[in-house]
Amino acid sequence: MIRKAQLSDIKLLQEIGITTFTNTFEGTCTKEDMKQVVARYFNTEQCTIELQNTNDNFFFYEDNLMVQGYMRINDIQACPLVEFKAQKCMELVRLYVLKAYHGTGVANSLMQYAINFAKEKDYDILYLSVWEYNFRARGFYEKHGFTNTGIMYDFPLGKTMQKDFWFIKKLK
Repeated sequence: MIRKAQLSDIKLLQEIGITTFTNTFEGTCTKEDMKQVVARYFNTEQCTIELQNTNDNFFFYEDNLMVQGYMRINDIQACPLVEFKAQKCMELVRLYVLKAYHGTGVANSLMQYAINFAKEKDYDILYLSVWEYNFRARGFYEKHGFTNTGIMYDFPLGKTMQKDFWFIKKLK
């Protein structure tokens, strides 16, 4: 079951967010950088602001009351890709699944939900960024019809500079 996160889910959001982010990026930056990034994006104040923003949407994938993954999808900022600025764009900011549930269909369910959510709200483009060396995620997004634009940008994890690719999926 996929359900929208509520303000009362703040601790759950922090727990799954920290766990999945750390599991995904551990070893790609220094331990100090990881601590800083987690402290910046998963602190109570930041998560409260995000959960209260009506343009910011968090969804949990649950089975038997066990959260197995989550995603964040929003239309807070305009698409950073110049050629799509005139179109109505929604960003898939995060889609993470706990390691124990990789390969079980949780990510596919969340992705299909995200695509349907954006279509129902009449968006033209669903876009996301993905770390250049996250080949598993890149393949997953391509399997779901996203195109790698080849456009990269700097994505700092603390002081560790990484590069992300912009991927897009046309919905119309």
